[in-house]
Amino acid sequence: MNYQNTLKQAAQVSLPWERLQGKNILIAGATGLIGSTVVDVLMYRSPLDFDIYACGRNEERARRRFAAWWNDPHFHFLKHDVTQPLESTVDFQFIIDAASGASPQLYVSDPVGIIRANILGVDRLLDSGRQHHLEKFVYVSSGEVYGEGDGRALTEDYSGYVDPMSVRSCYPSSKRAAETLCVAYAQEYGIDVSVARPSHVYGPYFTESDNRVYAQFIRNVLRGENIVMKSEGMKFRSWCYVVDCALALLYILLKGENGKAYNIADESSNRTIRDLAQMIAAIAGREVRIELPKGAAASGGTPITKAVFDTSRLQSLGWQITGTMEDKMRATIEEAARQFGK
Repeated sequence: MNYQNTLKQAAQVSLPWERLQGKNILIAGATGLIGSTVVDVLMYRSPLDFDIYACGRNEERARRRFAAWWNDPHFHFLKHDVTQPLESTVDFQFIIDAASGASPQLYVSDPVGIIRANILGVDRLLDSGRQHHLEKFVYVSSGEVYGEGDGRALTEDYSGYVDPMSVRSCYPSSKRAAETLCVAYAQEYGIDVSVARPSHVYGPYFTESDNRVYAQFIRNVLRGENIVMKSEGMKFRSWCYVVDCALALLYILLKGENGKAYNIADESSNRTIRDLAQMIAAIAGREVRIELPKGAAASGGTPITKAVFDTSRLQSLGWQITGTMEDKMRATIEEAARQFGK
């Protein structure tokens, strides 16, 4: 298994692809982990009889990330900040909005920017879409909207606790507000809108500055270092390989019900952060050491101790997981090594 093969396999899954024929698909946040993988899956689709518009703020990053597609006539880069009005002469019949700061550092250093990207981004895209023949909008929210739960597997109708007076809540609170804005547009303007709630997602093409735990661990082992954890790593999570997540978004785009939210997670990949570290270390032939700091500065890390997801609703659309987390993590590390020239 390697990253490219998983993309090609995802692109050939049986879906009502005919809905996309001759249409324009906008992927906002296209240079991020999830958005870029959605672009890759769509570009591997054969026959490629639709146009893909990868929307992002950084053209240089986009050129690097999409070098394989840059000169393809079906690929287009749209330089745009989603917090600003979308002024384009192109009608986008399908929009996937994956534009959001996902680095925990930003929840502390730029909480206002996080809120603006989530709420203004949705408003700008939907407002443009309602005036330009939008057929379907998928908002990539987050499993963090559930907040701190009570230990149960989280279903889409559950609502846990989020402290609105915590700066760290800039992310889950604005995601919650953006979801409500989506259903408000659906109600008031008749737009077909679905919401995706991914769990913790892993995959290659994270940046050197990405401080999500899996990215930190992979960078450690690619540098030939052991993984040094600054906590006991006992927080329990649902994880999902980014290609499985991207395919889930396409299921939601093409088969999702209007006004519904869908959890995205690999239920066979539920594990603690320590287990994740040990898996990555074992694949790379390294070790895990725990060094607890005497005092910890604010890092933006989530306070949620357990977050596991029920994916029955998504599976009812036909989406399913194949393969093991170990194999997908190995493919992630191998592709990341190629990306960083290790």
